[in-house]
Formats: sequence, C-alpha cells, structure tokens
Amino acid sequence: MEYPKLALLIDGAWIERTAAGSLPVVNPADGAVLGELPMAGAAELQAAAAAAQRAFPAWAALPPLERFHLITRATRLIRERAESIARVLTLEQGKPLAEATREVSLSADIIDFLDEEAKRLGGRGVPPRLPAILTQTVQRVPVGPVAAFTPWNFPANLPARKIGGALAAGCSVVIKPAEETPATCLELARAFVDAGLPPGVLNVVAGNPSFISDTLIADPAIAKVSFTGSVPVGRMLGEKAARHLKRYTAELGGHAPVIVCSDADPVAAAKLSVLGKFRNAGQVCASPIRFIVQRGIYDRFREEFLAGTARLKVGPGLEAGVQLGPLIHERRITAMREFVDDAVACGARLLCGGRRVARPGFFFEPTVLEAAPAAARVQREEPFGPIALLDEVATLDEAIARANGLPYGLAAYGFTRDLKVAHELGQRLEAGMVGINHFGISQPETPFGGVGESGMGSESGLEGLLAYTDVKLVSIGA
Repeated sequence: MEYPKLALLIDGAWIERTAAGSLPVVNPADGAVLGELPMAGAAELQAAAAAAQRAFPAWAALPPLERFHLITRATRLIRERAESIARVLTLEQGKPLAEATREVSLSADIIDFLDEEAKRLGGRGVPPRLPAILTQTVQRVPVGPVAAFTPWNFPANLPARKIGGALAAGCSVVIKPAEETPATCLELARAFVDAGLPPGVLNVVAGNPSFISDTLIADPAIAKVSFTGSVPVGRMLGEKAARHLKRYTAELGGHAPVIVCSDADPVAAAKLSVLGKFRNAGQVCASPIRFIVQRGIYDRFREEFLAGTARLKVGPGLEAGVQLGPLIHERRITAMREFVDDAVACGARLLCGGRRVARPGFFFEPTVLEAAPAAARVQREEPFGPIALLDEVATLDEAIARANGLPYGLAAYGFTRDLKVAHELGQRLEAGMVGINHFGISQPETPFGGVGESGMGSESGLEGLLAYTDVKLVSIGA
C-alpha cells in the first residue's frame, strides 16, 4: 500500500469531500504533498456525534464476549496489514520503518489486552447492613459516547489506546487524529469496519482542531473527553470539559529526567540512553531529556553518549538502516534552533549537533548540550525533539532534587546496580511512570499517565479500561 485516499468515517460511510474544504498532508522527509484530507464542518461533527449516540445503546448492551470476538477480528486484520499500515505511518510521520512496524503491531496488542480485560470486568458485592436490603452490587458501566483527540507522534499507538479502551468498555467513539498523520488512524478504523463493527460505533473526523474540540465537547451526545497532547491545550480542553461536566482524561507533556547513579555501568547506561533519547527523533512525551549523572562516572558516560550519538544514521524513514527520521514540521526545526541558541547564550556547551541537516525535508541533527543552566528554556520546557541535556552532580540527593524540580511528572528513569537505590528511586522520583535500568515503560498491560502538569488519569492497562466506565450501585431491597 502506498498512501491511501483520505476520507472521514461517519456512521459507517467514508466521506471524501465536504463543504469545509481540505488540508494537504505532507511527507516530512521531503516536503511533498501525500494527499488531501477532507475537513469536518459543523454538519459532519453533528452527524458523527449523533451517530455515536445512536450506536451506543446497542453496542453497550452486547455481552463483552461478543464485543471481544468482533474487536479481535479487527486486530487480526491490523496484524495482517501491519506492513502496509507501517509504510503509511512512515510516509506521513517520518519515523524509521522498523519503529513504525513495531508501533502498528503494538497497537494491536494494546487493543487486544483492553478487550481481554473487558471480559473480566465484573462488579463486586457489598454486604448489606440492613435486613431490608437483599443485595448491593457495585457495577462498572460504559460511560457513553467518547470524543478522543490524538497527536501526530504515535499515529497508531495513541488512537489504539483510546479506541481500544472505549470500544472494549462498551462506548462508542468520535476520534480526531492529528491532521498531519490522519491515514494511520483511518487504516485502523478501516480494519474495524471490515471486521463488521456496527455503523456509528467508531467515527473519524478531522479539520480545524479548536473548532472540532469546541463543537464535540459542547455536544450533549458526548459523555467523555480523552486527550493526548501539550500541557496548554490539555488545560484548555479540561476547562471546556469541566464546563460541560464531561469526564476527562489527559495525557500531557513531560520533561523526563534520567539519573545515572555512581554504581551504574556508564557504558551500558549511555548506549541505552542514546537509543531511548533519539527514538522517533525525540518526539516522544516520555522521552528521556535530562541526563543527570553522578560524579565519578560522568566522563565515561559522556564519552559513550557522544560516540553513540555520532553513530546514528539520519535519513528518510523508508531508507534501510535509518535510526533518526525527520521532525514533523518546518516550524519544529525553528523551535529546535531557538532552544539551542537560547541554551548556548545562557552558557551551555554545545557538544554536537544543533543545526538543520542539509537535505530536503525537516531534519535536525541529534544534539547534545552540556551544563545548560536552569535559566535556559530547554531545562524548563519540553523540547520535543532530538536534544539531550547532560549534567554532572555530586550526590544522589542532588540528582533527585533536580529530577523533581519541574512541575511535570510523566516519566522518570534511573540506572543503578544497587537494589536499595533502585527502590529509593522508585519511591522518591515524582512521576506517573518510573523506569529503572530501562526505558520500556509503555506496555499494553501497564498504565500510561502522569502527575502534576503531565495530566490526569491513565491509558492502557486495566486503568485505561476503567477510564471509560462509570461506577453504578445497584441496591435491591425485599
């Protein structure tokens, strides 16, 4: 499959043209236009919300086992089509094809786990204290139609979390993928349609993000809002959801620290850190950014980190052996340059990178900054790109204080060979997810979410399923 023709999915129908016009989708590896994305206007959004509302009662009433069989038919199709979907993902997002292929496969795993859990999502009995009450049962029921909003950095994984959790719980969905990367989500939706999902249970819209969010959140048909994206937008959507008393889940940005303790293997930690940092060109909300290394092993860690960075192959994601693809926009190149210039002006040392790669597309060199002061923007704001910060500290207490010094709390990491220190890092690092000696914190079975300004609630894992349910007490008297 090359790049598919783009359309909206509303009430089981593919809509290729709308009165609202269209948007170009661009290949970030060369700037070429891949296709035209139809924009949803007020009529399309109203139709999508109404379709989700109509489809919800019958879908919610299906026994979980029946939903499971239908959803797993869709995930089988996703796996069968993984190679072609991954190619579409790389074309519109830019990440290396190997990363894209893993993402598509993992997306099917995420959906399957959520669907498996839904089969076991029972209630609990509460013993009555009054003789007149026969039974008291606490049940989990689907919350209702969901409006879901996803960004461009993981165009299969992030929609899968929302679609999988909502459908498994018995909810219908109107999802808006990022306008930069719509085709991947549409191919996931196509698998559900081809698997026999009833019309209206899953709808896909796109267009003007603020207009779509304003319209869907205010629509009485929508019961819950789920968002993944930046802190400012997440705060704004949360305010709108609260105004309409809608349930809200938000997975927002981060600024993940990595503490490398004095007892850690500096070479092994550095090798893993390079791979973790520059995965998806650093365009990862849980990306390691601040490498806080204890004195005594700092020089060796620094040496290996720079050597590993220099070995990275930069290029188009469809090219064999590429490890670092393009950024998503031209404006992200400008943002990276501004972060680097500001840090250097504040006194940071630029160890490597810091420039645009001289080739077509939106490529930026893998960049390492050393000893950037706290006043530098990159020490306070998420760069969301291929920029790593190296800092040397004397003690573990100092490292933890620095790690916890920002209002974000999505992910944090540590490297140590001391079991006691590992437990201490797990307890003292203030984040929704803490990885010790690895960066693989995101798994289908585990919750993904943050604390502080990194959001509220979780996706994936059992927690990701429960987020699409309400609690209902049924008390039966004699």
